[in-house]
Amino acid sequence: MAMCMVGMDDDATLRTWTTGLRRSAPPVVLLHGGPGIPDYLQAVAQMLDDVTVVHRYDQRGTGESGWDGLHTLARHVHDLKCLLDEWGHEQVVLVGHSYGSDLASYFTLAHPERVVRLVHLAGPFTGNWREPCKATEVSRRTYTQQSRFEILDAMKVRSEAEEIEFLALSWFTDHADRRRAWRWALEAARIRRPINYSMNSQLSADKKADPLDARIDELRDVLPSGSMIIGGAGDPRPADELTRLGTRLECDVVILPETGHFPWLEAPGRCRSLLRSAVEGPRT
Repeated sequence: MAMCMVGMDDDATLRTWTTGLRRSAPPVVLLHGGPGIPDYLQAVAQMLDDVTVVHRYDQRGTGESGWDGLHTLARHVHDLKCLLDEWGHEQVVLVGHSYGSDLASYFTLAHPERVVRLVHLAGPFTGNWREPCKATEVSRRTYTQQSRFEILDAMKVRSEAEEIEFLALSWFTDHADRRRAWRWALEAARIRRPINYSMNSQLSADKKADPLDARIDELRDVLPSGSMIIGGAGDPRPADELTRLGTRLECDVVILPETGHFPWLEAPGRCRSLLRSAVEGPRT
């Protein structure tokens, strides 16, 4: 695995990783979620890097990609374009997870000629999904856990231990496998830090100013054939919204049973098969 720091056309430098070798399948770029947390998609890269070259990176302001300026969708879309130019790829398969699926969509809208296929993992969510998601999250916590979560959420400053506890309480509801949910969330809370809350707020506001919901018809018109949405029936975010989005985009949607927000954890074999079929599909 090659790690490389890549400079942008401003004063930012992004940490990137490249695995695999160029073969007949198009190159892949993985876009992590958040926004505001470092990359965590190494396991997904390992599902694909024996068939093609796979890139991933810490988005600016996360992990080792330091940045203290204003975050906008346009800037993050431009970062991805700069990376494709640096890597020498005219076209790639974009695989976005969670918020990364939003970023992949905005990039495709801006540069459809650079995307040979789009794969959405557990996103993007449009329509009225936040209220049912919150209700499911609350239902998966005990009364004591919910009370503790609300106390930690209200704190303006949290200690390191409190931050790890808060993130674990936030994230364990993402998993359908209730036996392993807490362990997975606690492991993630210990390494996917620090959280860039300012970045999260700024990009969330930018998404509201330019909602993807309002651009679905435009996205459908430029969406490459063979693109797909992969979701989990056990994700607290309602899978029905992904199905409706797939209908609007006229693309395939696969909802994996007994699987949450991270399908490669709970359904690794099926997730690997779907990803590889999307990546190795014919170019159009």
